[in-house]
Amino acid sequence: MTLSMEQRLGISAVLDTKIELRPNYSEDELQQVLKSAYEHIFGRERVYIGGTFASAEALLRNGQISVRQFVRTLAKSEFYKERFFYSNSQIRFIELNYKHLLGRAPYDQSEIAYHVDIYAAEGYDAEIDSYIDSQEYNNTFGDSTVPYFRGFKSIPGMKQVGFNRLFTLYRGDGNSDNAGTKSPRLRQQLAMNLPNVIVPPSTSIRFISDIGFGQLKSSPTRGDNRMYVMEVIAGGVGTKVAVRRSRQLYNVPFDQLSQKYQQIHKQGGKIISVRPV
Repeated sequence: MTLSMEQRLGISAVLDTKIELRPNYSEDELQQVLKSAYEHIFGRERVYIGGTFASAEALLRNGQISVRQFVRTLAKSEFYKERFFYSNSQIRFIELNYKHLLGRAPYDQSEIAYHVDIYAAEGYDAEIDSYIDSQEYNNTFGDSTVPYFRGFKSIPGMKQVGFNRLFTLYRGDGNSDNAGTKSPRLRQQLAMNLPNVIVPPSTSIRFISDIGFGQLKSSPTRGDNRMYVMEVIAGGVGTKVAVRRSRQLYNVPFDQLSQKYQQIHKQGGKIISVRPV
């Protein structure tokens, strides 16, 4: 049997999965909306939901909130925070917000920096609102459509690199976003404006960058004397959420990038950008 391109790439299950709650909907249609929202936003973590969102489901059923407001409730919940916020670095959290709330991957470092600034200045709720209240969300999903993966097809304003980047974040239908490393999947490619290699989703938690497995190449080319400027928000240690104190700049040789990344994250800091000198 000949497989289609979508089947070979492992994305056939999430193509054409737009679910909308239309006027005069039936209970079956409502249940499909709820199922789609839980699957897209929580992935495999949805199996632990139980009756956590019974009140929000009732409000949606009674027409007191829209699908957009229901999605906002999920993303601001303690359940979402426990799965994706407390245990991840801030940049990884932003990657997941793009995936769960806008259905795509971040395109470049400026998008990461934008959301770092929002969180640092206004906090968690404002960070979530910045996706759901955005013009992009409004134009794509509006009040009635559940967010879905849309970066696998050409969309208005989409950068070509977004197609590649989404493969790095999407690791298969039902995959857990908590599997494997808690570090950002796109950190190096975004910081250095590099493309991602397309790797079909699998059950493996490993992922491939353009320079091999993992986030950073551990053995740089001999004699490579490039320097990079790393912009960091310093933070505290020993709390669930790092305390942001100030922005700092570091000049880092190429062969020390990996070590510096690890040091900053162990100290509770957050990397905003990495750019060549």
